[in-house]
Amino acid sequence: MAEQAYSHVSVLGAGGWGTALAATAARAGRRVNLWARDGALLVDLSAGENPKYLPGVELPEDISVTTSLPVAAGGEVILLAVPAQVTRAMLGQIVPLLKGDAPLVICAKGIELETGMLLHEMVADAAPGHPIAILSGPSFARDVAMGLPTAVTIAGAGAGRLQATLSTPGFRPYAGDDVIGVALGGAAKNVYAIACGVVEGLKLGENARAALLARSFAELARLGEALGAKRETLMGLSGLGDLVLTATSRTSRNFSAGVELGMGKAVATLTAPGHALAEGVATAPALVARGKTASVELPIAEAMADLLSGALPLEQAVARLMNRKLTSE
Repeated sequence: MAEQAYSHVSVLGAGGWGTALAATAARAGRRVNLWARDGALLVDLSAGENPKYLPGVELPEDISVTTSLPVAAGGEVILLAVPAQVTRAMLGQIVPLLKGDAPLVICAKGIELETGMLLHEMVADAAPGHPIAILSGPSFARDVAMGLPTAVTIAGAGAGRLQATLSTPGFRPYAGDDVIGVALGGAAKNVYAIACGVVEGLKLGENARAALLARSFAELARLGEALGAKRETLMGLSGLGDLVLTATSRTSRNFSAGVELGMGKAVATLTAPGHALAEGVATAPALVARGKTASVELPIAEAMADLLSGALPLEQAVARLMNRKLTSE
């Protein structure tokens, strides 16, 4: 028997991904509140477009846009679509306003830089007692907002009910229980996408990029095993699927950031105002730290963290990866 869907969904964050999720929920027949920090977006969003993040994409008319957190807190379920590094601060504002035990669904990807926590750990720490789920997978916001076919994973508390809430002919969520695997896959792939972008920017060829992608997944799998993730999760949509998409397409902000680095642009440009957010920049050192805590070697992630911190020149980063001691696969 199918789970009963939530009727009222609140989405926090009116960037491209939050807007796309709001559009999906509206198409699924839900009452939707979309919270925007930027009041300047209200008029455009209310008119059916997000010109800043999704220009030219027509949105459903029945999305209620607000800058009021008390209004946004009224949903039966809360989708957290703000960037990973500001999620804790957002929870500090929204949790006291929530009604009952509304589930908190993590829709960002990353690791909290200050604590090294995966996002489900951080949400549990910041909002104790609230049910937690996570949504992740190979999903560019524009495709989702346009209703193009997309499949993702939803894991955690009430996954079946969340699956029923967001399912549409174009958006297919698969329910699961491996929150660790989904959280890790979504975070790590951004770091490895930057690495693959660097190879592209340096014009090292398709062979090199394919090899780096395969070895990146091997790193992810080793860390996932150490943290208790399920192998099948890492082999699925939110692991390998998301990694392949993010590390091979210029639509990916992280891959594109890596391409810029490989072409000689300064690291500082990636965090400059107005530059598209590449979560892998903040995630790289946190991923390396998590690996060390788990006694897992992550040579690719380590090279990217050193490159992004300025401790390792580009040419030496590539040399470090190619000149590692020969070993079995």
